Amino acid sequence: MIRAEHIFKSFEGRMILDDISSTFDTGKTNLIIGQSGSGKTVLLKSLVGLHEVDSGEVFFDDVCFNRLPFMEKKAIRQHVGMIFQGGALLDSSTVFQNVRLPLDLFTRMSKAEKNKRVAFCLDRVNIVGSNDLFPSELSGGMIKRVAIARAIVMNPEYLFCDEPNSGLDPKTSVVIDNLIREITEEYNITTVINTHDMNSVMEIGEKIVFIHQGKKWWEGTRYNVLDSNNKELNDFVFASSTAKQAKARITEQGQSLR
Repeated sequence: MIRAEHIFKSFEGRMILDDISSTFDTGKTNLIIGQSGSGKTVLLKSLVGLHEVDSGEVFFDDVCFNRLPFMEKKAIRQHVGMIFQGGALLDSSTVFQNVRLPLDLFTRMSKAEKNKRVAFCLDRVNIVGSNDLFPSELSGGMIKRVAIARAIVMNPEYLFCDEPNSGLDPKTSVVIDNLIREITEEYNITTVINTHDMNSVMEIGEKIVFIHQGKKWWEGTRYNVLDSNNKELNDFVFASSTAKQAKARITEQGQSLR
């Protein structure tokens, strides 16, 4: 579990995060959503420690992460996986080398142990026969899968995803969403996703935090979205046709269970 308590963050005198508090649950897909400039990316980076907050506290389970000295933060970061927006693969390294990189940097595993772990993670994200390919030879969907494999190779307790569907077609986006959800549940990870993809919100939003003008404007689940009277949330979520279609599917599913 990750818990944010009264987070404030400003840049050059401009308040970006204004008293944000929320809990991100273990074993669930926790989504941070909001318009461009709302503060959602700053919130994600503040949670993972890429931004130092002005005030407030970020807890990883019961440990106040942002108050720790550098070396203790470094120890916790070894339990954190990160999926960056563009994949952030090393262009000069192969698929296998990219996924093995965290093991080379942070463990004393033998070569055989590393190779076994990398092979397992690549198989888990359905990458087969591509070990020796370079990022320039991969499709957008394959790049994201390799990035996921690298993010989980250290068997993380916490997984942060920055716009994991950016640049992907709708069909591939669904595949990536389902893969992240499956891995989250299978390994009981605390997963936090920053996304613009409203189809993701309606399909995998087990916990949703909506940031509006730097404030936590609403939180709930994808099912709560259907009954929400929050105008700003509804205007944002249902602006796209794909989100409206997802809403219709969820509504039908709910009616069939009654």
